[in-house]
Amino acid sequence: MADSSILTLGTARSLLVDSSVYDSRIAETTKDHIFLGMSCEDGEDMLPKVETRVVLVGEAGRNEALVKALQAIRVMEVPVVKIRDGEAGAEEKMMIKSIVNMDINTPCLITDNVQEFGDGENTDFETVFVLTNFDSPDYDYLYKRDNRIIGPPVVLHCAAKEEPLQFSCRPLYSTTMLNMSLCFTGFRNKEEMKNLVNLVHHMGGTIRKDFSIKITHLIAYSTHGEKYRLAVCMGTPILTPSWILKAWERRDEACFHAGEEEFRTEFKVPPFQDCILSFLGFSDEEKANMEERTLKHGGSYLEVGDERCTHMVVEENSVKELPFSPSKKLYAVKQEWFWGSIQMDARAGESMYLYEKNDSPAMKKAVSLLSLTTPNSSRKRRRLRDTLAQLTKETEISPFPPPRKRPSAEHTLSMGSLLDISNTPDTCKALAESSKPSKSSTPVLSKQSARWQVSKELYQTESNYVDILSTILQLFKIPLEKEGQVGGPILAQEEMKTIFGCIPDIYEVHTRIKSDLEEVLTDWSEDKSVGDIILKYSRELVRAYPPFVNFFEMSKDTIVRCEKQKPRFHAFLKINQSKPECGRQTLVELLIRPVQRLPSVALLLNDIKKHTSDDNPDKITLEKAIESLREVMTHINEDKRKTEGQKQIFDVVYEVDGCPANLLSSHRSLVHRVETIALGDQPCDRGEHVTLFLFNDCLEIARKRHKVINTFKSPLGQTRPPPPLKHIALMPLSQIRRVLDLQDTDECLNAFALVVRPPTEQENLLFSFQLAGEDTVKSAWLRTLCRHVANTICRADAEDMIQCTDPDSLQVSTKDMDSTLSKASRAIKKTSKKVTRAFSFTKTPKRVIQRAFMANSTPDEKLQRLSCENRIGSSSTLAAHHSPSMVNLHSMFERKYHTFSRSTTHLI
Repeated sequence: MADSSILTLGTARSLLVDSSVYDSRIAETTKDHIFLGMSCEDGEDMLPKVETRVVLVGEAGRNEALVKALQAIRVMEVPVVKIRDGEAGAEEKMMIKSIVNMDINTPCLITDNVQEFGDGENTDFETVFVLTNFDSPDYDYLYKRDNRIIGPPVVLHCAAKEEPLQFSCRPLYSTTMLNMSLCFTGFRNKEEMKNLVNLVHHMGGTIRKDFSIKITHLIAYSTHGEKYRLAVCMGTPILTPSWILKAWERRDEACFHAGEEEFRTEFKVPPFQDCILSFLGFSDEEKANMEERTLKHGGSYLEVGDERCTHMVVEENSVKELPFSPSKKLYAVKQEWFWGSIQMDARAGESMYLYEKNDSPAMKKAVSLLSLTTPNSSRKRRRLRDTLAQLTKETEISPFPPPRKRPSAEHTLSMGSLLDISNTPDTCKALAESSKPSKSSTPVLSKQSARWQVSKELYQTESNYVDILSTILQLFKIPLEKEGQVGGPILAQEEMKTIFGCIPDIYEVHTRIKSDLEEVLTDWSEDKSVGDIILKYSRELVRAYPPFVNFFEMSKDTIVRCEKQKPRFHAFLKINQSKPECGRQTLVELLIRPVQRLPSVALLLNDIKKHTSDDNPDKITLEKAIESLREVMTHINEDKRKTEGQKQIFDVVYEVDGCPANLLSSHRSLVHRVETIALGDQPCDRGEHVTLFLFNDCLEIARKRHKVINTFKSPLGQTRPPPPLKHIALMPLSQIRRVLDLQDTDECLNAFALVVRPPTEQENLLFSFQLAGEDTVKSAWLRTLCRHVANTICRADAEDMIQCTDPDSLQVSTKDMDSTLSKASRAIKKTSKKVTRAFSFTKTPKRVIQRAFMANSTPDEKLQRLSCENRIGSSSTLAAHHSPSMVNLHSMFERKYHTFSRSTTHLI
């Protein structure tokens, strides 16, 4: 329903001019032809008789596009008021307001003298004035007399949307800020604020004094004040006054709206605006990094102790006491406030991050626990020994006795590349957490078997591993996925998937393994099976681990890239990596744990097997469990190799512009890459730098680009460098008939050639190249090429495909490749090709000329012309067959290699 209201006659001044109900809003008006509380028939009878007209003033009348748009608008919105009697016994009357659509009686009047139409108090007319300049005498004259004033963009907007000419109680130049509600804070210059308010109204926006949920944007001069804090909590965009001024400059642009995120982002208020920071307790490198980020985010910095500082950021782990007592105007905050402000892209509240001395009981307890996990001093080592002594005195089954050092921990198993990782389980954290209550308090003997102790160590490392996975999820993944983050999402969904992958699946399966191990150890006996637990979850391990391990390098690269490119993500990592739960480890260091876990479990199972008697049924089960882990890790390694191979093919596709899509295939792998220089006219001009990508079944030929194209930008906003190579040909290896090893001479060095028969050619072609890289050995490269050609065409004599040949017999030479004359010749060829190509695009098509001649010819002339064209076409075909670029080779190269079907030359 429309925005209507009922007011007493005593409080209403003129019709609608001073009513805040309409408050320059355009969308919140009625489109009905009825009054509130009336039937349609009654409303139509009560409509006032008003003459509607539109007047173009000055330059607006000379704008043809504006006149044409105005003629397309047939209806305009008109404010109307109905006065009705009040309730029974009430002396005051009620006024019902509404907006109705009326036909425009006079669509276009043009004048240079607004005084003849500008009587705003004439109720016989509803006149809309169109002005191009809102800072002119005409505007002042009309505004003082309460006339309706709009700008050309409003007319163009209504015409494009096929909407009625909109109503606003204030002069409206454009719809640049339509449906926006703004609030101001931090302004001290009233004239500046008044000017900004007028501009907002002229662009269709509204102004509110108090901040509420209806506010869409906060215009702030500083990061202080209650309004700023509320806007941060509610996620309302906080912008500088320059945003309004820039939007006013672009007010005449069609289809432009000030709320566009791309336009709005550059005017966000930086988190450290009006803040002067100092840093205490940081290393020189970290301090320089924080000072650089302070400047980048709108602040400035001074040395500690300067009276002008507003904030002193303290490294709470190294600073035990402040060098002086902070004044009331100085905030002494922990570094988490600094990084939290950058993460939110808004100044965080200082009350939550005030620095306090590390003498509280909670702080002492946290430091004590942290020291157990990082025993790097004599005092901490003594505390660790005391803790171990205390743990060994316990008689309950949980906490368990401390693990002993395994003699076999120094040995590794041969289980593929994944097991080459030399690591041992980190038990420090397990010791610190070993005081967790057990499900049972059954007493045990003071001395347990070696098999029990190693099984208990498996449980402790598993518990530690599960805690690490939980930290990754709870401290990093879940907060990053949380909706409604202040400042918007820190990372894109694709980046989240790349970084964390299958961590939730790995966490779920190891949580169950940990639970089963705990049950076994709680009710321990020597015939309890540990191997059954691993066998039980072997299939789930196969499903969970390969996707994560295979893409771990990509995950790590994504973290490094995002940390460099996204300050908010860098701040997020700084905050969370400094928490005790992380044990001073980075996210990358935590994410490598799943890569190391399965080899560690295999070592522990092997150690348990050594301490298991031969008559124990679990010995065979343990062997099966170890074998199942071997299969899992072998599967991971095979998938990893396949994934890396596919990634190499994708890299080729991105590197070569115009690379065919059918290069991507699950059975294809990249074998070798060779940098060469073309020596003939095929497959490209002599002297071109050519890169050969040898795959197991085809050869991709690409040349160096002559001109770099624009960078590619992905939907995620990531830019990729332009491809340096241009696709020439993707040739199946079955098309290579012979590989020629050209002998080194004074005229030809380090060269080779390929005898090729494409399916579209009747004769063999010669592709000759010179190896450009010194690291490529010609003999090894040619043997590799021949081996894969032989595999493709199912031949066993791969070495026989290489033939040593004198380069002079094939007119191949590497002499003068880098001479000035050779370079000039190549440049002329490139230029001539461009000219020919441009001419072919601009000339008149031959078929059009033929139609013209055929239309004005006799039947005899038509036959004569067709026969002549056929003769010309035949000769041109013959000329193409004898092109100098095609070398006629001796028949010995063609002997028994032409028996293969033409279908074998097509890529699948």
